[in-house]
Order: sequence, then structure tokens, then C-alpha cells
Amino acid sequence: MPEFIDTKNISTGVVGLGLMGCSITTCLLIAEHPVVAVAPIPDDLKHAENRITEHLRKSKEEGLVNRPPEYYLGHLIITEDYSLLKDCSLVIECTIENIDIKKSVYDKIEHVITADALLTSNTSAIPISMLQKQTGYPGRFFGLHWTEPSHTTRFLEIICGDLSDVSKAEYLYQLSHQWGKEPILVRKDIRGFITNRLMYAMYREAFYLVENGYASVEDVDRSCRNNAGYFMTLVGIFRWMDLTGVPAYHTVMKDLFPTLNNSTAVPRLIDDIVSKGGKGIANAHGFYEYTEEEARLWEETFKEFNYEIRKLALKYPADVVKKKLERKNKNVNMK
Repeated sequence: MPEFIDTKNISTGVVGLGLMGCSITTCLLIAEHPVVAVAPIPDDLKHAENRITEHLRKSKEEGLVNRPPEYYLGHLIITEDYSLLKDCSLVIECTIENIDIKKSVYDKIEHVITADALLTSNTSAIPISMLQKQTGYPGRFFGLHWTEPSHTTRFLEIICGDLSDVSKAEYLYQLSHQWGKEPILVRKDIRGFITNRLMYAMYREAFYLVENGYASVEDVDRSCRNNAGYFMTLVGIFRWMDLTGVPAYHTVMKDLFPTLNNSTAVPRLIDDIVSKGGKGIANAHGFYEYTEEEARLWEETFKEFNYEIRKLALKYPADVVKKKLERKNKNVNMK
């Protein structure tokens, strides 16, 4: 059982207040951290408080929290002033995937935080070993890879770079349980970390199947929803094979693996969409075409789904069987 850590005494900072930065800020507020949220882009100041307030309002409505948004907002400072990070013992950078911009941000952060404060990045693409070389104290630098919406999901990857102090990563591992996470500690840096490497292998095969006429976009999505989407909230791929019979997978792998796509090129399908300015729901043009109303309703439905699936997922935590065994043994001993 992870040890309890009093988050009320741990000041945190979030730098970058786009969609992800706002939901990470919300997650930290829900965990009762004092938070200093810095907007490197002035436009983010216009939207950040509204986004965070709405996250908190919806979280109260869905039963994630018991207090009104005003309580949590009382522990939040939204600013453009990096100097207000000076008392933070943990800072999370959430800027765009550009190493020069990130270095500029790290310089500003490290100018004000203490040498023993932890500095982390929410990058999903740049190796942590590369980023930590842009900092003055690489041993205290880690990846914290979240997924959107950060305040409802159980997912978090904690990634060590080549120069990271692993004991500090283990502290982050313990702390993140207070954020409602079932964290993954990646002790050895690899591009894409764990989840993206798994997911992008699936994305690549999905593009191959569509581009070569084996299935439509709709068919591939339907396959994912009704197969992997059916079991993955409860178990991952290795437990799934245990549950459904390991030898069968071994047999299929021998014949199937040689036929899978291993192209290193960006798929033509996504290239065409991006070259035409498509952004998906954000501008109603992606792999599917949307009216503005459809795009709005998909975004709204996605938010609803995240709260609903969270309720189901929390009934089946990673140690669900262990807890059942403990209850069973306790009942036996009481007889």
C-alpha cells in the first residue's frame, strides 16, 4: 500500500495552460496541493481559469470531489510571473513539443526554484535523457506523462532519464497515488515511453488496414471499441493473455507477426488530412467529417464518457483480486 503523503504542504507549479495544463492543474488542486499555474502564452490566461473552474464544477457534479470549485480555486494562483514558482517543490512543464521552447522555459523555472525542487515534463515525444541535458540539475528532472483529461484518468507514466536520480522517481511514484493514479514507473528511458510505443504500433497497423483496403476507418474503430475497448479498462495485454489462454497467442504470433506492417513512414492517410489543415474535432475535419454541431456534441460526449468510465474503472483497481482474497481470508478467520 503506498504511504500517505500530505499534499497540502507540497506546493506545485504547472507551466503551460493549454488543455492538458489545465486538467493537470485541476488534478493537483483536487489532491489538495497549492498550485502556481504559469501561462507562457498570454492567450492562455484568458481561458485557463474558466477551463479549470469548469473541470472542478463537473467534478463536484460527478462526485469526484465534495467541495465547491471556490474551495480549490482558493489554493490556485494563475500568473505570467515565473518568480511565483520559488516555493514550489515540484514543477510540471506542459509546453509544446519543441526542445528550444522547453529549454527557454526550463531556464526561467530553474532561475527561481531551489536546487532540491523536482522539475518534470509532460512531453510525450522527446526523450527525457535529451531534455534533462537542457537543465542545470539533470538528476532532479523526470518525465510525467499524463493523458487527457488528467483529473479523471488513472494513467500516469513517470520516466527516468539516463541521469535521473531513481530515488526521486520512486518518491514521485508514491506521491502520484495521492493524485488518484495507478502510475507506471519507467526506470529506463526509451522514445515514446511505454504507452505511446504500444498505442502507435496499433495506430500504424490501423493505417495499413485502411490504406490497403482491408477495412474502413469506421470498421477499424468498431474493432477497437468492441474488442480491446471491452477488456482494457480491467486488464492489460499480458493479463488478458493469461485469462484467455497463453498457448493460443503463441500459435497465432508465429504466423501473424511476419505479416504485420513495419513501415517507418508517416501514413499517407494522416499526411493528407494534416496537409489540408485538418485537426479533428478542433476544426470539425479529421478522419471523419463533422458538422460544427456534431463536433461539439462529440466533445461533450467524450467528457461525459470520461466521468462514467472512471466510475466503472474505480470498481476494478489494479489490486481488485488481492482485496477480494483479503476479504475472503478475513471472513474465514472470523468463523
